Amino acid sequence: MRVLGKIGLLLTCGVIFGYTVNELEVAEFEDNNPDKEKFLIEILNFVLDRGHYDPKDLTDAISYEIYNDYLEAIDGQHRFFLKSDINEFEKYQYRIDDEVKQRSLKFFSLTHARLVKRMENVKTFYAELLETPFDFTKDESIVLDYENVPYANSNEMLKKSWRRRFKLNTLDIYTTKIEEEQSKLENDSTYVKKSKTVLEEEARSVTRDNIEDFFDIYDDLERKDWFEVYVNSIVTQYDPHTFYFAPEDKERFDMGMSGKFEGIGARLIKRDQEVRITEVLSGGPVWRDKLLEVGDVILKVAQEGEEPVEISGMRLEDSIKLIKGPKGTKVYLTIKSIDGTINQVVVTRDVIELEETYAKSTLIKNDSKNFGLIELPKFYADLTDYEGSPNAAYDVRSEIEQLKTKNIEGLILDLRGNGGGSLKTVVDMAGFFIDEGPIVQVKSTGGSKIVHYDENPGLVWDGPLVILVNEFSASASEILAAALQDYKRAIILGSKKTFGKGTVQNVIDLNKIVNRNTHGDLGALKITTDKFYRISGSSTQLEGVNSDVIFPNRYALIDIGEVEQKNPMSWDQISATRFESIETDFNYEYAVAQSRSRLEKNTYMELIKKQAAWVKEQQDDFEFPLNYEQYNEKRISEKEYVKQFEKLKEFKSPFSFQWLPEVNHFKDIDQDEDLTEKRTRWVERLQKDMYVTEAVQILEDMNKKIERRPIAQVQD
Repeated sequence: MRVLGKIGLLLTCGVIFGYTVNELEVAEFEDNNPDKEKFLIEILNFVLDRGHYDPKDLTDAISYEIYNDYLEAIDGQHRFFLKSDINEFEKYQYRIDDEVKQRSLKFFSLTHARLVKRMENVKTFYAELLETPFDFTKDESIVLDYENVPYANSNEMLKKSWRRRFKLNTLDIYTTKIEEEQSKLENDSTYVKKSKTVLEEEARSVTRDNIEDFFDIYDDLERKDWFEVYVNSIVTQYDPHTFYFAPEDKERFDMGMSGKFEGIGARLIKRDQEVRITEVLSGGPVWRDKLLEVGDVILKVAQEGEEPVEISGMRLEDSIKLIKGPKGTKVYLTIKSIDGTINQVVVTRDVIELEETYAKSTLIKNDSKNFGLIELPKFYADLTDYEGSPNAAYDVRSEIEQLKTKNIEGLILDLRGNGGGSLKTVVDMAGFFIDEGPIVQVKSTGGSKIVHYDENPGLVWDGPLVILVNEFSASASEILAAALQDYKRAIILGSKKTFGKGTVQNVIDLNKIVNRNTHGDLGALKITTDKFYRISGSSTQLEGVNSDVIFPNRYALIDIGEVEQKNPMSWDQISATRFESIETDFNYEYAVAQSRSRLEKNTYMELIKKQAAWVKEQQDDFEFPLNYEQYNEKRISEKEYVKQFEKLKEFKSPFSFQWLPEVNHFKDIDQDEDLTEKRTRWVERLQKDMYVTEAVQILEDMNKKIERRPIAQVQD
């Protein structure tokens, strides 16, 4: 019987922690102050201590980190607190660990009350700052390097800081309005342009509306909302993937797990006070209309017929509320692309179905040779109905069988952007390419180790195999790539290394910790309980999987991955499990050498590296002029500079692509025009994908100078 372990399952707390609920039941009723916040702190501390893979003793050093992370979370742009406030808070820098242990909330209560007071203070003067027109001829600038920008020493200094922020926001709107006026004149010679005075006034009015909307949203936040921020400043000290969900957040998390989304079709993250696109969901409106890319930053959001609202200072949750909306409605997004250009895009919201995250395949033709490609966005599975519901392993197997009927001579498995999923599907899928053996080692809370094996003899595919990865291939993707690399079964092509997430989390319903809970819904904790290791013994944590052939992209010079997260768990290694490299008759080393040589001569390579350098430069640019001529000159210069990268879009593969009829997971879905359009668009994208083209050439080289053996029959 195959060892499945507990990965990916929602476990009962007693199984994980080995205690009875009576322990916490007694603790609750013995306490003289059954305040929900204090009680929640106690439960979280209890669960983390017994359930986390690497439990920590709360120390003064950790207290210092909690202190800084919390202040960054509530006022990372230094817009509210004064230096005198920080001086007062500093006495708690090394006391928060003691407060957690003693169920004290003095630090949180002090900072929350002061934050509310300082917000009210800003509300008293922001209107005054926007009454006087801005002088865009004055030579001044603003630095948005919030990590190094000091807190204001006085209220007057705070006003000056807000004024510069308002001026930058207004200047951006003003510059856009001037461009719009010029465009109207070019389209209609009789059009009378508005004066710069009028345009400045209009731009300033938009800024005023933005800040009013900003405070309208913040006024809706309650103490419990800020307390959630405080709690997560504590739990994320254990690792970046341990996270507390308040009751309403848990509901949204469960909804997301259902695989059905209503919105723009993009995943967002808040980092450095910016809302950034981390994934574009296939089949969604953003994907369909080619509107956004990973790395783009959303600066402002506007509803139809309304002025844009700046979202940089909002919580991610509040930003998402503005962006989401019913199917068919429009949202207007002001986007800063990764190349630095700023544009507004209009997205018509839609429902994004889970089906677009399923595996799909295409046939690649080169003269008389056929090759196959399977794109797998995630390792999906319904663990409560593994046999009866779509899952990645069964679907990939079906796609392979379909491709084999076309007599393919090589297979590409595209895991770019695949953030992981079910471990069982990984183990099953790896077994398609090896004839029994270990796939991954998993070390769990308490130190127990399980080796997950493929125990089914026979292979589904034993021909040449290339796995495509990038910086966003994580977790389960890294398990599969690592296993097949260790077996010398596949060539890994892509970014220098994958994401580097070698941990797994379980979601614990905190309400199940106690039998009698008098405090209402306590929410849930996503907690790290396990760590993955390659069969060679090395962890994928932080290190990821290094590609056999490195093909750089625009993100090549940006630090992306687990190593950039706060408090990542460390890399380590354990003893290797016994396995034997697979003897194949395709030319592995020759193909790798040929690919590296080919990429050195690739005419696009220098431009890709130049684009990566440009993206890195934009990421590190924190200073902005507040003079119109300088600001506009910089904007025009950036637009002109990025035009050279348009040449990358000229690439066209010498191969032809043909997507195959849907199998298994789509058999009950009507093949409507929308689905056909999605597949057609996918094929068009593949034809311009130089990474796929290189993968095909690798497959061709793997077949050279060797005598092919017949494809092994599938053993049921």
